[in-house]
Amino acid sequence: MEFDIKNWYNKMNRGDVLISFKGVITPSIITDILDLFEIKLVNADVEFKIVKRIYNVLVESLQNLYHHSDKISGKNSFARDNNYVVFFVTKKNNTFTVSTGNLIKKSKSDHLIKHIEHLNSLTKDEIRTLYKVILNNQNFSEKGGGGLGMIDLVRKTGGKLDYKVYDFSDEFLFFNLNVYIS
Repeated sequence: MEFDIKNWYNKMNRGDVLISFKGVITPSIITDILDLFEIKLVNADVEFKIVKRIYNVLVESLQNLYHHSDKISGKNSFARDNNYVVFFVTKKNNTFTVSTGNLIKKSKSDHLIKHIEHLNSLTKDEIRTLYKVILNNQNFSEKGGGGLGMIDLVRKTGGKLDYKVYDFSDEFLFFNLNVYIS
């Protein structure tokens, strides 16, 4: 049975949700979301340092969704939604969570999971060093990144990346990433 993104979204979209989105992601939607979220955070009486950190994580997360969601084709119900993604920003006690979800090809999943596991195994100093090495190497992919996105998320939050993968189809997985900001 195919993983049901809409059911997952509805289940996750409960509690203290500051903002949520499901649909096709575009640069103009990213801009609109960031503008709306900035207004919400300013009005939410959150410490400026935390607002800045959440905003930076949100920018990186939305860019990752835009650049790294794989396109679906065929008879799948989401075939018309080539860049279908979901994301939430929630607050529980003093912790904010930026949760994202997108489809990735199974052929890419091992590399992504190994990358996250590697980052989660590093100390803060090792993350900082890796970031500088990659930045100075200036090897950028065809999508414009040099692998800095996930590293930057770890750097900005000082925490581990939490992820889950769900079997979506023969070719795709639904990838869920949760980033926590305290």
